[in-house]
Amino acid sequence: MKIMVAIKRVIDYAVKIRVKPDKSGVVTQNVKMSMNPFCEIALEEALRIRESGLASEVVAVTMGPSQCLDTLRTGLAMGADRGIHVDSTSALHPLHVAKILRNLVQIEKPSLIILGKQAIDDDCNQTGQMVAGLLNWPQGTFASKDGTTLSFGKMIQHESNDKVRSFYVRLGFKNQAFAPTMWWGFPKDKSNMSQIGKKEYTHGTMKSLIGVVLDKEKEEVTVDREVDDGIETVQLKLPAVITTDLRLNQPRYATLPNIMKAKSKPIKKFTPQELNVEIKSDLEIVEVTEPPKRKAGVMVSSVDELIEKLKNEAKVI
Repeated sequence: MKIMVAIKRVIDYAVKIRVKPDKSGVVTQNVKMSMNPFCEIALEEALRIRESGLASEVVAVTMGPSQCLDTLRTGLAMGADRGIHVDSTSALHPLHVAKILRNLVQIEKPSLIILGKQAIDDDCNQTGQMVAGLLNWPQGTFASKDGTTLSFGKMIQHESNDKVRSFYVRLGFKNQAFAPTMWWGFPKDKSNMSQIGKKEYTHGTMKSLIGVVLDKEKEEVTVDREVDDGIETVQLKLPAVITTDLRLNQPRYATLPNIMKAKSKPIKKFTPQELNVEIKSDLEIVEVTEPPKRKAGVMVSSVDELIEKLKNEAKVI
């Protein structure tokens, strides 16, 4: 199985954003750039699936000017097998990216596309959903391994040659001291259940990771997605599109030996024109401004004074 991962070059999350004097955008010259954090999580998840034996290849895709090659090399150093660079100097909006990915899918034939749920520069949160719509593939958005509410557990049955076993998954609050755990045992004999790992379990041809469960025989993927009320579980038929949330995993660092190896990994280049995608935007940025500066807080000496200010000054009560 082949997995395609889209990664984006953005201003580093630790950099203080500055607006251009003409208010046409933000300053990007001489500013540290890095891989979008959500894309790092998507790539890490794809690498873990490959390392579990359920995928044979991870292909990283990036789009933009030649400077994006540095970000693509970072993805290769993390462990991606090869890269694709779609060279474009024009501004790419989510629909452009989705159309490019759709046409790349027709060339590469992946069984799974994994993307970050959004980029930290535009916060659109649209590309994954658009790709799924253009391909008519099922989608599991906001994939996460933990939530703010308690999941009482679920039984996942897996049929082997000799018997049917059930796997009981128990998740805890994300702010509790203990980590989510998995247990296994027979459905009617929970007294014999034993913990076999905090992150994953293996049985037959089925590999389970908290947050994403792949069944190779049935060609299905089960995704725990983060929603307002906690965790929602969806089951998708492959091929499918998954977008990743922050709590799915902790991305690895690229080691020096892997950085050196990444220099020899192949990178295929395309242009939007070669992929039959017209870069024509229906959006116009009129003005970019900084948010208003936050006023300093006020210390109060008593509860009565706090209530008085909330009632008469803030007028919230």
